[in-house]
Amino acid sequence: MPDYDVLIVGAGVAGSALAHALATAPRPTPLRIAVLERSLDEPDRIVGELMQPGGVNALKKLGLESVLENIDAATVNGYCVYDAAGGKTVKIPYPGGHQGRAFHHGRLIMNLRAAARRAPGVDVIEATVSDLIEDSSSARKVIGVRASVKGKEEKQSFHASLVFVADGCYSNFRNSVLGAGAMKPETKSHFVGAILEDAVLPIPNHGTVALIKGSGPVLMYQISEHDTRILIDIKQPIPADLKAHILAKIAPQLPSSVQLPMQIALEKDRLRRMPNSYLPSTPQGTKKPGVILIGDSWNMRHPLTGGGMTVALNDVVILQSLLASVSDLGDWRKVKPVLNRWYRDRKPLASTVNILSVALYDLFGADAPELEILRTGCFKYFELGGEAVNGPVSILSALAPSPALLTYHFFSVALYSVWVMFTHPRLVSHPDEKPRYAAARVDEYPFLLFKSVRVLYTACVVFGPLLWLEMFAHERPSLTTVLLGGVVALTVWATVLS
Repeated sequence: MPDYDVLIVGAGVAGSALAHALATAPRPTPLRIAVLERSLDEPDRIVGELMQPGGVNALKKLGLESVLENIDAATVNGYCVYDAAGGKTVKIPYPGGHQGRAFHHGRLIMNLRAAARRAPGVDVIEATVSDLIEDSSSARKVIGVRASVKGKEEKQSFHASLVFVADGCYSNFRNSVLGAGAMKPETKSHFVGAILEDAVLPIPNHGTVALIKGSGPVLMYQISEHDTRILIDIKQPIPADLKAHILAKIAPQLPSSVQLPMQIALEKDRLRRMPNSYLPSTPQGTKKPGVILIGDSWNMRHPLTGGGMTVALNDVVILQSLLASVSDLGDWRKVKPVLNRWYRDRKPLASTVNILSVALYDLFGADAPELEILRTGCFKYFELGGEAVNGPVSILSALAPSPALLTYHFFSVALYSVWVMFTHPRLVSHPDEKPRYAAARVDEYPFLLFKSVRVLYTACVVFGPLLWLEMFAHERPSLTTVLLGGVVALTVWATVLS
């Protein structure tokens, strides 16, 4: 019967990085670690292919920067936002010369698994985990897992002092670990993915976000020398003929340089779908001691901003440091405080990335008139340049993990959207006149003022619940929490009044 200090279920980004991190952290006695993965073949996914500079920095802290080499990864220097309605683009470079990387997901995973194997005391085993094993003297304490090992007929039991579950967005153990009251993932839409061959993006080495009229956003970024990933946001209900829908409604609105590669990709390849889900993190350790969720099994955000791997790797960086001080990983009285500390310490980065991803999707995937106004205001805010670009992209890239900075820029966009309504020329059309651009007339101001209140209210409705879920929903009502909540409430109220 194999005995380990740590068992890790899942050898994806979080699981593989965690195995390497725990094995290489300085400890008096080296850990014995087993990583159990259902299939050790190279995975083939359409997400998890863009790593923000914050994620690259986390890899460096873990001594894993080499996993980005020899996989034909493309350098990413920032973003380009393309407005299909006006045919305009705005460049959003990463600050300070920072760079991200984009790649085929499976190639990165294979490098991470190889790094885990090379770490001292780590076994990587191809096995399908079916059950958590609980201590017979205490029905709550998890002491291992039961798994079907490849090539063996009978299930095998693996015991350990501490179990991590990193089995991804379709986690089989989320509910059993968190209990019946666990929050359920909210699927906001689906990404439909394809590979464009030798496509030319509007700005080389920049991820492209195309704002499509009548549809959600379209993402494009180069992931190797010849391959460019395209992800098309499709809302429910999914069209019966996706290819026909994309050819008729989406492809004509894309930048001209990618329209032909898009048509060729639709003719040659099958389209693949991935749900875009949001799952806020919740405190762990009270329902099921001995086991910890990490990665997408515990916390998900919309993949629009490409922040998932960055959050997971930052979680590993924090856990590596905190668990190094725990001499006995089987003593839950020592592990539980570390778990609580991890939950608090990860919030600045994780919450900032999570809030931004969902809020930005709500703006870019706008349906309601007020959200369309906010989307237009957001694009024009970026056109201002300077701090209007540097601040948001610092947040997006996880280089400035600050919910306060995110709140400032989000409501700056909301207020600027109102200013745009009053001052910027817009397309007007009358039956007896040719369409023309004109600024709002004075007699329209009362209606625009009413509309402004609705826009600001919509901004609060989008942002406020996300901020509460990520920052305050599971906190004890301490003085700090009350004060922070009051500041947020006053900020939102002042924004509405203004």
